Amino acid sequence: MTEPVALHRRMLEIRAFEDECQRLFTLNLVRGSTHLYQGQEAVAVGACEALDPGDGMVCTYRGHVAVLARGAPLDRAMAEILGKAGGLCGGKGGSMHLTDAGVGALGSFATVGAQLPFALGIAMTAQVRETGAIALAFTGDGSTNIGAFHEAMNMAAVWRLPLVVVIENNLYGEYSPLATTTAITRLADRATSYGIPGVQVDGNDLYAVRDVVAEAAGRARAGDGPTLIEALTYRHKGHSRTDPATYRPEGELERWLQHDPIDLFARVLDETGALDASGCDQLRSTVRTEVRTMVEDVMTWPDPVPEARMEHVWASS
Repeated sequence: MTEPVALHRRMLEIRAFEDECQRLFTLNLVRGSTHLYQGQEAVAVGACEALDPGDGMVCTYRGHVAVLARGAPLDRAMAEILGKAGGLCGGKGGSMHLTDAGVGALGSFATVGAQLPFALGIAMTAQVRETGAIALAFTGDGSTNIGAFHEAMNMAAVWRLPLVVVIENNLYGEYSPLATTTAITRLADRATSYGIPGVQVDGNDLYAVRDVVAEAAGRARAGDGPTLIEALTYRHKGHSRTDPATYRPEGELERWLQHDPIDLFARVLDETGALDASGCDQLRSTVRTEVRTMVEDVMTWPDPVPEARMEHVWASS
């Protein structure tokens, strides 16, 4: 079990990492788009805290944080986003395709919901090989309306696969409020139609997320099949870096900022005596300096050589 202060540091590192991605994008140093995660850190960090080393995790194109929470190194993840040869995927995947199989982060998927059938394969492999491992799949609230979601959940339930699906419900599917695209308000209730447990949790409470995922993982390892978890959270930024999020009602962002998961966890540390408010402030400052220094170092890393474009490419004649 990771110590509380270390969990707080992880969230701070991830927040600073995303802030740096935003800054670098505005400087035209990031190719393609980026989909940032500020405000949702407790979901990824809490869920990944409940996993064992051999478990597999897949996530969405808003996946920097899940991959980092699973244990990928900050510098190689940033190098990938900047297209450097030393990136997690050699600079070829970029922001929406971060992968680090060495830590069980088996892919970020740019296609909405594509990670769900992939997660089935991870879970089925674990079941057939009797490894005791599980698959964890992050998905957005918008993806719960597509065929791949329903097909994956149904198949996982029928075969009792060791799968945990975490819906990151940040209230918006791209630019559309959930209420305009979805007839129900509690997405966890969709589990009922598959005959599996459905749980709703405060996605800004790291410990609450960790505990419900740990319980679901325990059921999966015991052969009791999948669980659908809905984590209620909120993204502080727009859908992507080109989105000013002007569609949000006045005052909504400000209300959610009062429930910033990092601030909430800092209060927990203070109240439990793990780290007082002054220590939390100092840690935040230290981490920001460390992450900025990391970025400056990564900026000096070499770009891929032209010949590398033909590596990892297969063709049939």
